[in-house]
Parts: sequence; structure tokens; C-alpha cells
Amino acid sequence: MIVNFDTAHGSALIPSRGSNRLLASLPEDDLDHIQSLCELAMVDVGEVLFEPGQPITHLYFPLDALVCLLAVAEGRMTLEVGAVGREGMLGASVALGHQTAQVRAVVQRAGYVLRMESGDFCREFAHMESLQRLLSRYTDALLAQAIQIAVCSRFHVLEARLARTLLVTRDRLQSERFHLTHEFLAHALGVRRVGVTKAASALQQQGLISYSRGNIEILDSAGLEAASCGCYELVKDDGSIGMGSVFL
Repeated sequence: MIVNFDTAHGSALIPSRGSNRLLASLPEDDLDHIQSLCELAMVDVGEVLFEPGQPITHLYFPLDALVCLLAVAEGRMTLEVGAVGREGMLGASVALGHQTAQVRAVVQRAGYVLRMESGDFCREFAHMESLQRLLSRYTDALLAQAIQIAVCSRFHVLEARLARTLLVTRDRLQSERFHLTHEFLAHALGVRRVGVTKAASALQQQGLISYSRGNIEILDSAGLEAASCGCYELVKDDGSIGMGSVFL
């Protein structure tokens, strides 16, 4: 669903949905100009925004939606390499000359996004220095996190990886309660559903989470952080490769 954008006032017609933190870091004049080129759209859970090898026609700046980035092997095997919420954007690689998507981007939580045509974005990027500096920091952080998640997937046990995923989701959504199905988590973690069931049950038995039919509530944040691998400490906002470093 597309909603018109109020270019005269530089704000969305549904201001209660919040703002995109990345865009909000731009100087006010640059922010207003970028927003004037955007349209407000609603995305649904499970909607695929990007598919590997397909052209990137639009970029997305989530407002309250959350999007999972999945690496795809042989067209069916997947592994999470990142998640993007209101702190970031999808499609920044077009500014670096990559016109096709490298990952599958799947909506994890429905919500609103600002959508911008890739051609418009590239033209603005070419001469807007504030956008160039911001995207340089953002893409560096995104790449560093993707590398760390890949390392995590290879060397850390599933229970710790699941704890890390739940904590990152909590941070992105700013909520202790959210919905993630076994199937979605299995795709994200690159394991069978039975593996997710066992790991989630272990966390639940420790009193760290409540998990029923995809409805998750974090009951003990400190305990869940202790159960997670050290990767969470690195990728969280104030971690050494967290998104907090982008917003200087």
C-alpha cells in the first residue's frame, strides 16, 4: 500500500509511525529534500523486497518495519546476514554501482517504510556530501556485522545464536515482545525447524523467554545476554561494530 508523502511540510501523513534514524542524521535541508523524493509504503510480513540477482528498483528506509537479510545458496538454503529496522536502509549498494540485489530481503515485522527510486537516490548521492559520509559509515558497519554473523553461524552453538537473534530483534523493534515463527527462525539461522524448537525450549526452560506459537516475550534480558555468544556484545548499538558508530 502506497501513501502520498507531504512534501510541503517534509513529514509523513502518519507521523506517529516515527522516523528513520539514518535519514534523521542528515542536515535538515538535505533530509527534507530526500524525503520529498520518497513515498510512504506499507510492507507485510513475509513480503520479499529484494531477491538475489534481481534489479534494485527502489530503496527502503524502514520507519517501524523490520527486514531480515538472508544469503541464499542453491536457491533454497538461507542464512541470516543482518537485519534492518529504523536505524538503517535497504539498497545502499546501488550507490556503489551494484544494480542487482546480493541478498534476499524479507519483511520480518509489518510496518511502514519510506520508498525511493534507485535512480533518484543515485543522483542525490553523487552530489550530497552529507549522504556520502553517512552511507560510508553505514555500509562499513553493515558489512562488519554481516561478517561477524557469518563467523557466529560457523562456530557458535544454536542456542547462543538464537539468543543473539532474539536480542537483536528486541533492539531493532524496541520491544520485549514480538512474533517470530519457527519456520522464519529456521530460515534465518540456517537450520531445521526441530533445531529451533529445541533451542527455544532450552531458553524457555531457563526462564529467559516465553515462546508460544511464534509469540515471543523476553522475560530476563540479562540472562538472555549471558546465554548469547559474545557476538551480541559486538553488534549491539553501543558495541564495537554496532550501528551507534554510524550516528556520530
